[in-house]
Amino acid sequence: MTHRQITRDIVMVRPCSFYFNAQTAANDFFQKNLGEKRDIVQAKALIEFDGFVDKLRGKGINVHVIEDDNAVFDTPDSIFPNNWFVSLDGDKLVLCPMFAQDRRFERIKFLGALVEAMGRTNLRIYDYTGYEKDGRFLEGTGAMVLDRANRTAYCCLSQRADEGLFRRFCTDFGFTPVPFHGFQTYRGKRVPIYHTNVMMAIGEKYAVVCLDAIDDADERTMVVDELTKSGKEILAVSEQEIDNFAGNEIELRGDDDQRYTVMTHSTFTVLTDAQKAEISKSSEILVGDVETIEAYGGGSVRCMISEIF
Repeated sequence: MTHRQITRDIVMVRPCSFYFNAQTAANDFFQKNLGEKRDIVQAKALIEFDGFVDKLRGKGINVHVIEDDNAVFDTPDSIFPNNWFVSLDGDKLVLCPMFAQDRRFERIKFLGALVEAMGRTNLRIYDYTGYEKDGRFLEGTGAMVLDRANRTAYCCLSQRADEGLFRRFCTDFGFTPVPFHGFQTYRGKRVPIYHTNVMMAIGEKYAVVCLDAIDDADERTMVVDELTKSGKEILAVSEQEIDNFAGNEIELRGDDDQRYTVMTHSTFTVLTDAQKAEISKSSEILVGDVETIEAYGGGSVRCMISEIF
């Protein structure tokens, strides 16, 4: 079976109460509480979200927007749906165990809308969420960066990415596991990077990765060897660049099968001309502006997008 690396179909969740989430800030060191009033932050986030969706749709990318509401549960991080599910070829949907308790409500609120958006009558659902009671988590394509075409999965181990669950996922769905430890410098100390997709992204032809974040030399060599074996052109980015979400890109298909590498304005401004040129060999760069979402949420454009396969 031939597996696709990228898709034209994505799900995004339009927030209704976006704000700084103290529960996720426990280990997401990219989050910043700038002290603005909650309604102002929400209003700014909506402007950024709607503008970003318009830009994606303008390129022929099929964006299924799910509307959040506060009728029952407050979900301040609903804008990042890629953490609670993974869509795989063959009508497979994996429900993922989440670290923050208030984020678990997202599955309850949005699962029905997700299934409707996927339009599958023979959808097979795999539920990993029972591991939450044991304090074990695997937060979707935030915790794992998938080379779908080559059946390799990369995972920066953390409180949100349990190695045993990661290896089970790989066994269940036919991926070769590549676990490693990634770190960032925060207030003068080396601290674990909470999600793999803030330091790594994989497209059809290239792989963006912050090798400087992998302190263990053997693990760094293992990651490089696997990427090289897959035939990807390795685009190394620095820790300063991933502080601006340079690892948080995603490649998508649009009109006429055009490839687009979606990144934030923060990333575009820190990448060198040579780095942009390398990506542009196979994929047009598409820039979104999500400054408020990045600051308060600690995630960027890739975190906002869940692929449908």
